[in-house]
Amino acid sequence: MDFEDFKKEVYNITGIDLSAYKERQMKRRIDFLLARKQMGNYENYIELIKNDASAREEFMTYITINVSEFYRNPMQWQILERDILPDILQKGHTPRVWSAACSSGEEPYSLVMALNRYLPLQKIRIDASDIDAEALKRAQEGVYAEQSLKNLSADMIKHYFDKQGNMYRIHDDVKACVDFKRQDLLKDTFPTDYYDLILCRNVVIYFTEEAKNMLYKKFYEALVPYGILFVGGTEQIILPNRFGFINYKPFFYQKAK
Repeated sequence: MDFEDFKKEVYNITGIDLSAYKERQMKRRIDFLLARKQMGNYENYIELIKNDASAREEFMTYITINVSEFYRNPMQWQILERDILPDILQKGHTPRVWSAACSSGEEPYSLVMALNRYLPLQKIRIDASDIDAEALKRAQEGVYAEQSLKNLSADMIKHYFDKQGNMYRIHDDVKACVDFKRQDLLKDTFPTDYYDLILCRNVVIYFTEEAKNMLYKKFYEALVPYGILFVGGTEQIILPNRFGFINYKPFFYQKAK
């Protein structure tokens, strides 16, 4: 079995299309995983994930590359809080915000904290989605290591978390602001003309150009006129007008109409 056959089998078993990811990076990650597990070849590993649910979930968690922290790239979050959110709030309705590929929850909970500067928690609703069920489970539990909180001030940690041993549990009233669901960004449909703000950060860097282009078009359709797309620190959109966006701020793109 070569890597092309492996990708087809993975799609049949998990529904994840590895062809949408940059092949060299993904193949290197998978080959490393197989060597670590001493599987020998792709056939053996396919049999494992086909017949062992825990191994299958472990594989899906591994390939979806879940790395996150609160207020990742803090200077960009400062722009969000200082410039982007006040503009959105001027529309006069509760902002409709989506954290796409939210991983283990640090990003949507950061959004709650940012919005809480302007709105009471009872008025904040964040949609959050990820393809990885295990990451979503961790997000809903809301328990984090100290390293994940390194960009937060001591006052924010005290205000939003309870310390439990060497871990930190986010408060239930913050968790209640976020609706988590499982979603495949490339396969699933999105609402149309709905969101004021979409965050998709540090995800598309792993996608092929074709997959990225398709996703940007889908985000354009999901945003309201003049809505904002917030991307990761290494994910500037080249010629954003191709997808109907204009440069608004560094790493922030506005739907042109």
